[in-house]
Amino acid sequence: MTIPAPEIQTVSNWKVACDGDETRGLGHPRVWLAIPQDLGWVECGYCDKRFVIDREHVHGDH
Repeated sequence: MTIPAPEIQTVSNWKVACDGDETRGLGHPRVWLAIPQDLGWVECGYCDKRFVIDREHVHGDH
């Protein structure tokens, strides 16, 4: 059985919410994540989904 790679989502906000992907049965409690400005990405501790900031279209402050 092959495990699919974690999802990567490009976002335009420094703070994001993740509650998993319930359509694939991978839902989890909602967590809020802050993307570190120096890294430009953060991973969810529950489902390993990676959120990558789109620096060209970012909204708001860090």
